[in-house]
Amino acid sequence: MAIVDARILILCKTYPSPSGKYAETTCVAGLDESGKLIRLFPVPFRLIAKDLQFKKWQWIEAKVEKAKKDHRPESFTIKVDTIHGGEMVLPGKDWGERRRLLSPIKAHHDFDDVEAARQTAASSLAILKPARIVGLDIEPVSDPEWTNEELAKLVQEQKQGGLFDDDDKPSLKTLRKLPFDFYYRYECGDGAAAKVFRHKLVDWEVGALYWNCHRSYGRDWERHFRGQLEQKMPAKDLMLLMGNQHRFQDQWLIISLIYPPHQTQAELF
Repeated sequence: MAIVDARILILCKTYPSPSGKYAETTCVAGLDESGKLIRLFPVPFRLIAKDLQFKKWQWIEAKVEKAKKDHRPESFTIKVDTIHGGEMVLPGKDWGERRRLLSPIKAHHDFDDVEAARQTAASSLAILKPARIVGLDIEPVSDPEWTNEELAKLVQEQKQGGLFDDDDKPSLKTLRKLPFDFYYRYECGDGAAAKVFRHKLVDWEVGALYWNCHRSYGRDWERHFRGQLEQKMPAKDLMLLMGNQHRFQDQWLIISLIYPPHQTQAELF
């Protein structure tokens, strides 16, 4: 496939995970200029030079190529050394510009429709607007520390180089493993037709929120963490950016949370 120049609005960075080839990787997703969702993977985000790193709601320009080993239509590989950061799309008044940019994407109101689109059109990214968040499940991971194999992957970049010359190599702390998995339980539909679904949250922002709450509140971290994810964000016009897994494409994850304020009645007309 041809390598092309792309301009992409970043909507998602997932929490990094160990990688045999790249030390650690992140799945990045966003919108291209035509308003279509796009996945960029793998991105060794913490390992790339500071001037190549980017933020959620930032436009970037880079050379991309359709992924050779990932046949999901939205999946592309990015030439990391071609990234140029562009302007940030700020919330502004009532998220006007962000809403405009998101408007070409169909927002599903039922997870069954997300899965149906995967089965019929191979869709692997979607925006879902649940009727309500039922709750947040917090489950301890089986092993809160990296295995020796995982740790070896994480430190290989510092030992062997690879992406950088020694002068350019960033100084990094070893990636911290999240000691918990986080799952949203949410409801789609109304009345007797309502159904509850449960999906794992892998948004980097959720992982960062955990560490911030743990650092700031110690043993009381969970109350503050739940306050954000069970109360503050669901009080907004919460949307879930869903992405499926490459190897198990019927298994979906919540890869990013998008939470504009609710529109007033006047804004809808």
